[in-house]
Amino acid sequence: MDAPGKTNPISLRHRFGRRFLQLQAGLLVYGFSLALLVRAHLGLDPWDVFQQGISRHTGLSFGTVVCAVGALVLLLWIPLRQRPGLGTISNVVVIGIAADLALRVVPDAEAWWLRGALMVGGVVLNAAATGLYIGARMGPGPRDGLMTGLSERFGWLSIRVARTSIEVTVLAAGFLLGGSVGVATLLYAFGIGPLTQLFLPLFAVRDPAPAAATPALA
Repeated sequence: MDAPGKTNPISLRHRFGRRFLQLQAGLLVYGFSLALLVRAHLGLDPWDVFQQGISRHTGLSFGTVVCAVGALVLLLWIPLRQRPGLGTISNVVVIGIAADLALRVVPDAEAWWLRGALMVGGVVLNAAATGLYIGARMGPGPRDGLMTGLSERFGWLSIRVARTSIEVTVLAAGFLLGGSVGVATLLYAFGIGPLTQLFLPLFAVRDPAPAAATPALA
């Protein structure tokens, strides 16, 4: 029997495995959702507008740029004294690779109804994927960590202002670089928050209740 109040090591390892698999699944789905939005040709979220613009100017694949930008953003954590987790490193590597693989198999959409379906599916899957990888509780993505790090470093800067400032900046830069801005950009901006809030409780991994203390014998 386990000592009172201590976590069973076997249970701990089991939860780690479940969280790791959930993390990777979320990141893979996230990369796939980006590919759907790219193939819809109706606009991307702010960071991906920026990354697509870089891709068009450098000749690098979209997924390669996603990985490279994630790594560069992670370097900005150093002065902010943020500590990456396993989920952070996985985010940098897996999403870009998954996006490039998905772009190889998902064709460009031509019909308007198909483009609309890919757009809506991409946004919904992106929110579900966000709920999966955040719910795994293995560290934030580099872009999320930049937002929270700036807010913590500058106490007067709220998370809302930090996120808005970052996303407006990368959106403007991406637009100037030729990234795709359109109706999907607006749908993402207004829909991703409520949808993520809907999915996150479904996938959040919660700590088990502490083991009950063994009753004392009379």
